[in-house]
Amino acid sequence: MTGGGPLGRDEMARVLARDIPHGAYVNLGIGLPTTVADHLPAESGVILHTENGMLGMGPAATGDAIDPDLINAGKFPVTELPGASYFHHADSFAMMRGGHLDLCVLGAYQVSAAGDLANWHTGEPDAIPAVGGAMDLAVGAKQVFVLMSLFTRSGAPKLVSECTYPLTALRCVDRVYTDVATFEITSGGRVLVRETWGISFSELLSRVDVPLERYA
Repeated sequence: MTGGGPLGRDEMARVLARDIPHGAYVNLGIGLPTTVADHLPAESGVILHTENGMLGMGPAATGDAIDPDLINAGKFPVTELPGASYFHHADSFAMMRGGHLDLCVLGAYQVSAAGDLANWHTGEPDAIPAVGGAMDLAVGAKQVFVLMSLFTRSGAPKLVSECTYPLTALRCVDRVYTDVATFEITSGGRVLVRETWGISFSELLSRVDVPLERYA
């Protein structure tokens, strides 16, 4: 479908939050993905994991609710939900690498039609690399959702036939949520357009150099 768009940051996060299965264990990557926490309804049963050692993270903390010792992996203040627990950084990575997370949400510089992910470095000589735990999450989580704008400031698409930036992981991305469309990447390498906002399917085809199909 084509609705009003492009979506803003909170609207993008809300669309993705709607698709997280009830009761899932989920890690939210640094940056835009962290905003998903603010759009999960209380009855979702979703348990948020943070790379720095917490299960049961709630929405962002504001005002008097801010505790300087209670932060997410991006160092922003967050709240805790009833039953929250804390653990060593090494234990947190063991959860990530051991296949204990149902889903992770990551940002990206590029995603390929095959589901390859590039999100830690642009390859530019003066760029600051930021690996973090993205590689562990990309290969350890059962599903990987990417949340990003579809086009760069210059208008170049971030969904590409082949990544030109250094790779984070191969064939790991299941869905890509953007400001103008949501894409599903199938195991057979097909890229399906699930929803669109403010852009037609024909315009997507003309601006994204990837074979696209409508989601049935």
